[in-house]
Amino acid sequence: MEKSNTREAIIEAALAFFSVNGYEATSISQLADAVGIRKASLYSHFANKQEILDTVVETTLKGYAQHSIFAYANWEDPEFTKDKAGMSAEDVTKQVQEQIRYILHDPDISRGRKMLTIEQFRNIELARLQTKQNYTDVLTYFEGMMRFLIREGILKDANPEIMAAQFSSPITVWINLCDRDPEREDEVLELVRKHIIQFFEIYRNRS
Repeated sequence: MEKSNTREAIIEAALAFFSVNGYEATSISQLADAVGIRKASLYSHFANKQEILDTVVETTLKGYAQHSIFAYANWEDPEFTKDKAGMSAEDVTKQVQEQIRYILHDPDISRGRKMLTIEQFRNIELARLQTKQNYTDVLTYFEGMMRFLIREGILKDANPEIMAAQFSSPITVWINLCDRDPEREDEVLELVRKHIIQFFEIYRNRS
């Protein structure tokens, strides 16, 4: 196995172990065995387990920044909103359902989220990252959406921060449910559809 491929295999194995067992409970020997190399050989790729964790986080963050709409979207950017005039509940439902499928099924994002869930109480830096990805970025994205929909006259003028919290909180709960019970994904996606339709009905601008 080439050195670059071995390094990638170590990162992949580490993410798999960290997302199930946590960082502390995962040993260098486990990672070496999973990749099929000797423990001493692993140290030719990484100085220590902390460096492996740092690389796992960096790799996961890169994928998140490139593919998660919560990370890259900007509702104040005309380039981002140019095709979003007249957004309907159905349009928003499709967008949110696609993001949920991505979050649940992209292996790196799914495992990275589970790793952060485990490590948030043991690692202050990962706790901050957990807050950013699963709270701040999500609320910022949906608050931006609410402001845009209010400006467009689609939703009535109300507090966009509270609207974003009301909109996103059930969705976050349902994503966590799917992490525990993956077989309930179809049920959750249908709940999301009903939730968004009702939300639009409640906040629809009728003037």
